Amino acid sequence: MRPFGYDRPHEIGEALTLVAERPSARFLGGGTNLVDLVRRGVETPDWLVDVTGLPLGEVEERDGGLRIGATVTNADLAHHPVVRRRYPVLAQALLAGASGQLRSMATVGGNLLQRTRCPYFTDLTTACNKREPGTGCSALEGLSRYAAVLGGSEHCVAVHPSDMAVALAALDAEVEVVGVDGTRRVAFADLYRLPGATPEHETTLRPGELVTAVTLPPPLDGAASRYRKVRDRASYAFALVSVAALLRVEDGRVSSVRVALGGVAPVPWRATVAESLLVGREPTDEVLREAARAELASAEPLPGNGFKVDLAVRTMSSVLARLRDEQVPA
Repeated sequence: MRPFGYDRPHEIGEALTLVAERPSARFLGGGTNLVDLVRRGVETPDWLVDVTGLPLGEVEERDGGLRIGATVTNADLAHHPVVRRRYPVLAQALLAGASGQLRSMATVGGNLLQRTRCPYFTDLTTACNKREPGTGCSALEGLSRYAAVLGGSEHCVAVHPSDMAVALAALDAEVEVVGVDGTRRVAFADLYRLPGATPEHETTLRPGELVTAVTLPPPLDGAASRYRKVRDRASYAFALVSVAALLRVEDGRVSSVRVALGGVAPVPWRATVAESLLVGREPTDEVLREAARAELASAEPLPGNGFKVDLAVRTMSSVLARLRDEQVPA
């Protein structure tokens, strides 16, 4: 047993001070990821600052959009009437993740910042540049079924595990963070880092910064949306490929589209190539497949996960076709 200290402050300023004074301290939300990593010895904080006592548990409609406090649980957010009515893709993504018990504990902020579930990251007997920089990446020549096909590097091919984050990427969310220097807003596309040569640096958060909220813009008028997750078993499994998509068709042509992919990259992957090819075009089956294939054209699969490329193409085009058919009369 490795001893550590624990505090549960009730003011944000106090929480920031506690972490600032202890370089090895970590913020603790629901603990569904961090506690596991502490038990395994992957994370070794000397102090845990529990943020669940902070006033960050509200979901509020603001300026036509939504502000979601960082300590709102995944379960409460998935079942929130405003989310279910106005942002169904987010509710679907949340309900596709983990189990009912874990969703009741996991927080929004913690979900965003959870570490990868790559088996080599959590196995202290193997080489992992994310866990111990400079040791190598065991997945490159080992088990790669769950590894990235987009955005990886020679130093790391671990994928981001969050379902919720994929939906938030498609919704153009922003993340509100606070630190000793004040509050700032981070576009969701700018929150995560690709691994490059420094896979241990996963986000653009500054040391000691705390995620306080996620904000969503007003829903896209007239758009249909959906989250689909393909996995090895029907529940309690991470995505092989997932797709969050919003599509609006006007006068037979795509007027707006947003697509994000999960299970294929170290970050929630915004499919900007596919989006640019679809806008202004008639969304026929062939056009949808063409856009999906173009998005995956830069994929670099490993020997054990080449199937993900075709799976992602088929899943993306299928989801978009369903959204098209929900809007266009037969």
